[in-house]
Amino acid sequence: MLVLGIETSCDETAAAVLEDGTFLRSNVIASQDEIHSQFGGIVPELAGRSHVERIHLIIQRALDDAGVQLNDIDLIAATQGPGLVVSLLVGLNTAKALAYSLETPVIGINHLEGHVLAIFLQQKVEFPFLALIVSGGHTDLCRVNGFGQYRILGRTRDDAAGESFDKVAKMLGLGYPGGPIIEKKARQGNPQTQVFPRAWLEKDSLDFSFSGLKTSVRNTLLKRNSDNGSSCSDEDIAAGFQEAVVDVLVRKALLACRQESLKRIVVTGGVAANGYLRDCMTEAARKEGIEVFVPKPVLCTDNAAMIACAGYYRSQHCPPSESDPFSLDAHPNLPF
Repeated sequence: MLVLGIETSCDETAAAVLEDGTFLRSNVIASQDEIHSQFGGIVPELAGRSHVERIHLIIQRALDDAGVQLNDIDLIAATQGPGLVVSLLVGLNTAKALAYSLETPVIGINHLEGHVLAIFLQQKVEFPFLALIVSGGHTDLCRVNGFGQYRILGRTRDDAAGESFDKVAKMLGLGYPGGPIIEKKARQGNPQTQVFPRAWLEKDSLDFSFSGLKTSVRNTLLKRNSDNGSSCSDEDIAAGFQEAVVDVLVRKALLACRQESLKRIVVTGGVAANGYLRDCMTEAARKEGIEVFVPKPVLCTDNAAMIACAGYYRSQHCPPSESDPFSLDAHPNLPF
């Protein structure tokens, strides 16, 4: 079974061809970092236009790399939401047009389900497990009981972890995207030089909050830049900020495992590419006898392979009587 995956939820135009849910024939990703870097963040209108310009070229490249033709595709899976609506519409409408012309089934996929199942492109993980989804737009803890069986345990009440990395990098004048830049800077700093607050919320809460942390970083920079400010370096601030984010992510994930009696954690999403998070989560979980699984970095950031994977397992375990209707629409706040 060949599945064509299409992903345009934000600022990556991506297409992939997956065979039988395990063999990834191709995975093509076109980044828009050069377009948005000058603004320090994503400009939705520019993202949508770029998808329109690239989508057909990226799909064709994915087919060429896979050595297949459009007529060989058995199922098309495209991101339906959540995400930027101007971006989602490009990929979803392209998928529907292709499906209509080819008389091929089409399925709308929740972007977060794609992140959760990305690990299955790399290895099988026994159910149930805890999924920590950390990206630019999401920070969620989810209990995964099986394919299509998800229960949200906690989520951010304001800003996502990845968005916080981007904003702090912008405050420091380091560029965009902020995640890799902050991680690199943090390696050269001391997290104990500038300790930032953690928002734990109510007792035993599994929700997150990072808005106060961003404000604390901003106030620290204002103080540093004043006449009587500290001499704390950018590297120390980056290290202290990263430490604060990772500390909360790790401790909340382990708390969720204890509350749910789970022994496996899948860390996924763009921030899961952060090496410090991977190392801290693995070490802390090991002490409690919990296994940690993390997709390789290319499968953590937005990609179409994970959408194809989710589409494959949806068709196998939750098959619709027919393909999703062609009235399928984009939902920027699609619930998971």
